[in-house]
Parts: sequence; structure tokens; C-alpha cells
Amino acid sequence: MKLDRLLGKRSVSEAQARFAFDRRSFVLGGAQLSIGALLAGRMAYLSIFENARYALLAESNRVNLSLIPPRRGWIVDRAGKPLALNRTVFRVDVIPDRLKERKATLDELQQLLGLTADERDRIERDIDKAAGFQPVQVAEKLDWQRYAALSIRAPDLPGVQPAQGFARYYPDGAAVGHLIGYVGAASAEDYAKSKDPLLIAPGYKIGKEALEKTMEPVLKGKPGARRSEVTARGKLVRDLATRPDVPGNTIRLTIDRDLQDYAARRMGDNSGAITVIDLATGGLAAMVSMPAYDPNSFSDGIGRREYAALTSDDHLPLVNKTLHALYPPGSTTKPSSALALLEAGIDPDETVFCGGAMRVGSAIFHCDKRHGSLALAGAVVHSCDIYFYTMGLKYGANALAGMFRKLGLGAVHPLPLQPQRFGTVPDPQWIERKHKRAWAAYDTVNMSIGQGYMLANPLQLAVMAARLATGHGLEPHLMGPPRPGAPLGVNPAHVEFVRQAMGNVVNGGGTAAAARLPIPGVQMAGKTGTAQVRRITLSERAGGVRSNATLPWKQRDHAHFIGFAPVESPRYAFSVLVEHGGFGAAAAAPIARDTMTFLFAPDQAMKSLTALEQGWGGDLATRMAAKAASYKTTPDPAPAPDTGAPSDVPAPPDLAPEVTAAR
Repeated sequence: MKLDRLLGKRSVSEAQARFAFDRRSFVLGGAQLSIGALLAGRMAYLSIFENARYALLAESNRVNLSLIPPRRGWIVDRAGKPLALNRTVFRVDVIPDRLKERKATLDELQQLLGLTADERDRIERDIDKAAGFQPVQVAEKLDWQRYAALSIRAPDLPGVQPAQGFARYYPDGAAVGHLIGYVGAASAEDYAKSKDPLLIAPGYKIGKEALEKTMEPVLKGKPGARRSEVTARGKLVRDLATRPDVPGNTIRLTIDRDLQDYAARRMGDNSGAITVIDLATGGLAAMVSMPAYDPNSFSDGIGRREYAALTSDDHLPLVNKTLHALYPPGSTTKPSSALALLEAGIDPDETVFCGGAMRVGSAIFHCDKRHGSLALAGAVVHSCDIYFYTMGLKYGANALAGMFRKLGLGAVHPLPLQPQRFGTVPDPQWIERKHKRAWAAYDTVNMSIGQGYMLANPLQLAVMAARLATGHGLEPHLMGPPRPGAPLGVNPAHVEFVRQAMGNVVNGGGTAAAARLPIPGVQMAGKTGTAQVRRITLSERAGGVRSNATLPWKQRDHAHFIGFAPVESPRYAFSVLVEHGGFGAAAAAPIARDTMTFLFAPDQAMKSLTALEQGWGGDLATRMAAKAASYKTTPDPAPAPDTGAPSDVPAPPDLAPEVTAAR
């Protein structure tokens, strides 16, 4: 005992040792019991509460889903006639895991289908990158002969899968190019935005332009799915159940398909636009921009030569001129100026003497004729610039600008087609903000005849014609219920005055006699407009250069015509633009006449068009086919820059010493 104390050791009794052992056993046992309970609880949680999740994971290891692209919804006109639909096409895919002799099978396919070496290389690459169960496209849009020949051989070619699918088709081709747009394969950027696996499914295409793009959520539908059983390594075992796709919704437009096609054909080889509004509903009955591309070419995969030819064409077939191009409206604004003057308190019987020219400061402003004394109605009918110069200066720019905006100029209208260029309606505040100078008298003179800084697109000009015809703030639309618009808040008697004056422009010895309808009992009202694109010198004026067809195309004036029919009870309003067409009465008015004739006497209009097309080299489809064939024989041109809105519409100068009359 003494020795233990000397060594610093403490003696432990048997009871103490037993107690320490029991305590340690209890702690260890409790820990073991806790761990066991935790493991049991976790197992219960996984087997009961997480059962569905792990069952799904196990099933996904055993079964793979392949998406089936949905059929796009149709786009139809107001009568249900198709503008964009789906056609059955024949295609051939291969399932990599089912290919027993890959090289021999691909050799056989290359011979049967006439595949090029580049196509063969593409298929080889796609097979190497694809999952074993995922179909790889070999060819699509096969003709029946090749598809039938392949179908007969399919039992001897394991892994080859002939199939029927659907492809987008536009029956009217270029006539609806800028209105409907086209579809194409999703780009890498498209996939990066949404990570939607449907975007990389073979054969799936999305809207790329115009309505096909903006209405994509409505048109695309919901994909189907094909279930396939695979091994742990992804090897295909067998096909299981298939869930069908849900087609997209059909969109019904206010467009009249027959009118749309006629208007596109009637433009011939001109560059321009025709816009027609149904005044009973406010809906667009036609919206044509020509020349245009064939959306079928883009949807099928346009060739490099054809695309280069389109981008290098100085008539800009890739630009929707109805919405994206801006032009000086010229004398088409004179009825609006007349309404503005009436609302400002002008006496319509007050006369102005037109001697053919007028000095404003140091500048001389011309009229195309010496009209003598004219009152307001005669100034509209005979398109006298001097009258509007004089009265514009008397009542001021703000009166004119306010009415132009009320009638739809300078506005973006609510259409599912973007972007729209809204143009310019200048006023003193705009000049100060934009050009840091005060408004001048010559600015008012220019604006009074639709020149100077004034810019508008053809849709806005059609809206202006519609509001002049009805006296209502009609908003154009492409789908949905009628929207006639609320009253403009102007004196109905003033609107009627302008309507009658526009009627006399066509039927009462005015500037647009060429637009008179050849239909008994139906008269059309209108207003010509010739918008200069450059300054005309005195020597050119003396030589009549503006009507000289030998001028370079881009130096000729733009031709406008707006109007409505019938005069007494307007049903349709329209605008016609012919880029660099010269005088509006000569270039745009006959097109407007024939387009309106089609609405009231279609057989008569078609007879006239058929005679014209014989001199043009055939109808629109024939001429487009000839162009497409020519692209294949031309050498590859240098890449053309991306085109935007027309670059030939110059910004107006701050001061034009001489301003040619905008007829």
C-alpha cells in the first residue's frame, strides 16, 4: 500500500471496476442502438417515402425516351384556306445499335438514295456522336420511288428505319413570304437559351421569321415520345409503347388568301408593297411586299448560291417593305393636310393663286403646273403644291403634324410582326431635339406636301387612308374579332369633304384618272404621290428628267397611291408603293385599280392579270422557279453583307434650295 502511494497509483476496488465497465458498455450500446435506429429509419425513408423517385430512376436506366416532333399548327386565311400547312414527307433514319454491318448498310443506302460523299460523311459523324438508341437522319423529303425501293429492302437492312413525317409547306410561296415567314432547324443559340431536348430531335424545326416566329408558342404543339428498353450500357433491347404528339393550334388570319396572291402577282417585277384593310373589321385583307423569297426554299434548307443571290439583289427581297422600309409619303398626305386645315378653321372656298413656283426665304419651291386660282377641293384634286405651301405657312406646322399623327403616321401598330419602323412626323419640338435648331418656314413647306423629314411605311399610309375613309381611329390587326375603332374626334362634315375630294381625284378629272375602276356603279377614291429621293436641279427639271426611264433605277422617284372604295360607302382602304417607279399616277395607280377590281369583279381582274403575265414571262410561281434554276448555274458570288432597311432613302437635308413638287 505504501509502495502504491509512493508510485502515485490509486487502488480500484472490484465494485468500482464493475461500475466503470457497465457504464462504458451502456454508452457503447446506446451509440450502436442509435446508429442502428438511424440506419433503419433511413432505409424505411428510402423504401417508403422515396420509393417512387428511385423506381423512376431505375426505370430510366432501363427505358429511354425519344421525343417525336409535334406537327405545327396551320395558318389559314379568314375563310379557312391554308397559308401554311404540313405535308406528309418520306424520310429514312438509322438506329445505330441495330446496325449489324455498318459500312455495308451505309454503302447500300448511298447507292439506293444517291447520297453524295459529303452527305455520307455527315451521316457517319452523326452516328458516332449519337446515343445507340437515338435515330440518326439519313435523308428526308424522298420521292415515292426512292422511298418505295428502300422500304422493299428494309427487312434486309437491320437498323434502317423508313418513316413518314411532316414538313412545312406554303402553297402560295413568295406571295406570303414576308407575312408568314418560314421554319428552320434550331441553332446552337436557340438550344442554349432553353435546353429543350426537342430542339435537337431529328426533323424538328422552329419559326425563324414573321408569324412563324412570333406565334411559335401557339403553333409548335406538344411532342410525343417513343419508349425503348435498353441495357445498362445503353444497347437497344426492344421498342415499348409510344405516346402520340399533340399538334399545334391553328391560327386564323384576317388575310384574304386569293387577294394576297393576286396582289403579289400584280406587282410583277416591281419592288414595292400593297396593303389592303377591310374597313368593316379593321383586319388586314392583304399585306404584300415584293420581291420576296420563297419560304419553302428556306424551310427546306436554302442553298448558298440562292441565298447569296437574294442578299445581293438591289430590290432587297429579304426586306419586308410594308413594315421595315420608310419613304417620303409625298402628296398622299395632301388629303390629311386638307383635313388639318379644315379643323384649324380654313374657309374651303378661299383661293390661292398658283403660278408654278413660290419663294420662301432664299429658296424657290415649285409646282408641276401653273394651276391658277384654286380653292381647297381643287388643290386636292389637281395636287397643287403652291396651295398647300401657302396654307401650311398660314396655319402652322403643329396643325399639320397633329393631324398626321391622328391619322396613323409615326405610329407602331399592334401587329404580331416585329420590328416595325415608325417613321417621322416632324414638328418644331422634334427639330429642336433632333437637330438642335429652330423650326424654319421651309420645314413647314416641305411637310405640307409630305417631303422634307417626313417618312412613313406603307402600312401607315394604308391606315391613313382607312381613317380618312371612315373618320374612325381604326387599328389594323391580323387576327381576332373586328375592331372598327373609335371616332377620331374630327368634324364628320370635314371628313366627308375630304372623301369627296379624293373621289374626284380619280373620277372628276384629277391626277389619277388611270385608277378609275372598270366596274359600273363602283367608284374608287384615291390620291397619287410621287416622292423624290434626291434633289432635282433646274436643268433636269427643264428636261423632264423625273419621267425619264433611262435614269438609273435608284435615282427615280418613288410612286405612291392611297385610297378606298367604294366612295360613298367605303369597304376597303389601301396603299400601293412602287419603289423608284416614277410618277404615282403612272406606276402605282394602275396596280391599285386592278387590285380593287379583283375585290369587286375577280374574273375581270384575273383576265387583265393573265394578259400582263404573258408579257412578264409567266405567273409569279413560274418566274420564281426560273430564278431558282438560274441560281444553280451561276458561280458562287462573294458573300454579301447583311441587309437591313433600304439604304436608298436618304435623310433629307436641312435646307433644300429647290424642292421638286411631290405629285
